[in-house]
Amino acid sequence: MDSARIIEGLAPFLQSSALSTEQLAQISAHLELLLKWNPHINLTSIRSADLIVSRHFGESLFAARKLKSLISPAASLVYFGSGAGFPGLPIKLWIPELHVTLIESRHKKAAFLNEVIRTLRLKDVAVANRRAEELGTQADVVTLRAVEKFELALPIAQRLVRPGGKLALLIGSQQVSAASSLLPQFTWQAPDHIPLSSSRVLMIGHAPQ
Repeated sequence: MDSARIIEGLAPFLQSSALSTEQLAQISAHLELLLKWNPHINLTSIRSADLIVSRHFGESLFAARKLKSLISPAASLVYFGSGAGFPGLPIKLWIPELHVTLIESRHKKAAFLNEVIRTLRLKDVAVANRRAEELGTQADVVTLRAVEKFELALPIAQRLVRPGGKLALLIGSQQVSAASSLLPQFTWQAPDHIPLSSSRVLMIGHAPQ
């Protein structure tokens, strides 16, 4: 996909923020790999390149833009259930200094993530081919998106957050009350509605010190 179409598709999520030539090339390369691998390992149910740009890259960069002012540029970020790499990899593109760990227990999807990292020449990004419960470390930011069994995944995510860290959830608005009730010790910001969506939000929680 050419840069003009990518810019057009991402405009609602970035507002006036601009992407560099390098970032656009990286998004295009990630998209090309996703379209190539997807028929074989089902990374996403979305088949349209334009919808992948807006739904996957757009939502991820929207989260990245909101997180950037809340964290140190060289913070650590963990994303589990990584699949095609959203939002972890676009967040890395937006905040290049981040130290990112992508948790993906399925070998074929982990192989895809490693191929994206190699192709995009990303540094300080690791793929942990294991279950999130087995990671054994904590991060400044933990993020998850559209996971199955949300009520079971959220406590696992919480254990991966360092004291004083952040939990960033890309979820449906119907899950907001569940997040608040499952983790009452977190201080939750008001949910940010994601552009072009009627029901999806970004919800950021601050862990106690």
